[in-house]
Amino acid sequence: MSDVKKVVLAYSGGLDTSVIVRWLQETYQCEVVTFTADIGQGEEVEPARAKAQAMGVKEIYIEDLREEFVRDFVYPMFRANTVYEGEYLLGTSIARPLIAKRLIEIANETGADAISHGATGKGNDQVRFELGGYALKPGVKVIAPWREWDLNSREKLMAYCEEHNIPVDFAKNKKKSPYSMDANLLHISYEGGQLEDPWVEAEEEMWRWSVSPEAAPNEATYITLTYAKGDIVAIDGNAMSPATVLEYLNKVAGANGIGRLDLVENRYVGMKSRGCYETPGGTVMLRAHRAIESITLDRESAHLKDSLMPKYAELVYNGYWWSPERLALQKLIDATQDDVNGEVRLKLYKGNVIVAGRRSDSDSLFDASIATFEDDAGAYDQKDAEGFIKLNALRLRIAAKNGRKMS
Repeated sequence: MSDVKKVVLAYSGGLDTSVIVRWLQETYQCEVVTFTADIGQGEEVEPARAKAQAMGVKEIYIEDLREEFVRDFVYPMFRANTVYEGEYLLGTSIARPLIAKRLIEIANETGADAISHGATGKGNDQVRFELGGYALKPGVKVIAPWREWDLNSREKLMAYCEEHNIPVDFAKNKKKSPYSMDANLLHISYEGGQLEDPWVEAEEEMWRWSVSPEAAPNEATYITLTYAKGDIVAIDGNAMSPATVLEYLNKVAGANGIGRLDLVENRYVGMKSRGCYETPGGTVMLRAHRAIESITLDRESAHLKDSLMPKYAELVYNGYWWSPERLALQKLIDATQDDVNGEVRLKLYKGNVIVAGRRSDSDSLFDASIATFEDDAGAYDQKDAEGFIKLNALRLRIAAKNGRKMS
């Protein structure tokens, strides 16, 4: 007899998690609570209710978390200008701590003693879900079916569905994408299929959110983003909520061929993985945020942020969103954003995000009277540079006098 009486499952309503519902019921003889999150994946989530009900699930949670996702996870991450391994904007990674948080909250609400997910034993998501779960509820039991069962192929999963009368919308003759995909408001990812050969170019038909740069309009699109404390609060003068901002940027950037990425990344579990990503709105957000910081942040604050960013990105990628070190870094990052206010004007053109202007009426540190190439009326004494240079060269001159080799 299993000691698990009730388990909360992160449930999409798709093939894998539908099989997991029945497998949990039979293997653990337990009650299953399903949790389906709408984080902007672009698919109707309500049908998951009928599927769960058909398998005898009595407690069903379906929640619209789009605003919370962008406000409390995407926006804080972009305040840090976060990029993993120089390219990846962490679209999948940043969604997992929110799902883990709700899994634990629902477990507490329903009296469940376990949580479950459909992540495989080869990927990063198992780590992200479970690290989040343990951080928020140390004693929770985690059930990861892909690490326990032998249903290791689509054919075996389909056979299990047929044998157990599981209602899934996967007819054998129905066309299915050859790729493993994950989507939310920040991005859509593609893995598997022909992408497993890193030499093979991704087919044009694969992309869903963006046109190719070649097919993008021949005229540029201009947009103006308004920032308050490092977050976008309006576009072209129209106030928008965080989720609405990202939805709008995805559309306008995707229409201009922006946001495609083909990447071989290093997974936390040790293997290299090739994936393709579409992050139209996020690509715009990163460029624009750096632009507004360029005139509002002090040099050393900006450089400190840049030095810490790779560590912050690694923590998000590896699943340590709820760790004390990420929380500490976030406090430092957020403290730098108090003066990151103003506007950035962007030119979107055939896959490019071009900064056309930036201004901050209240917080700009750019002083034209000092930076000018014209007569600065004594605002800057160029003679001061001589002593500055000599002092900074002192250690180099001493080393050279002592015969140290410099090449």
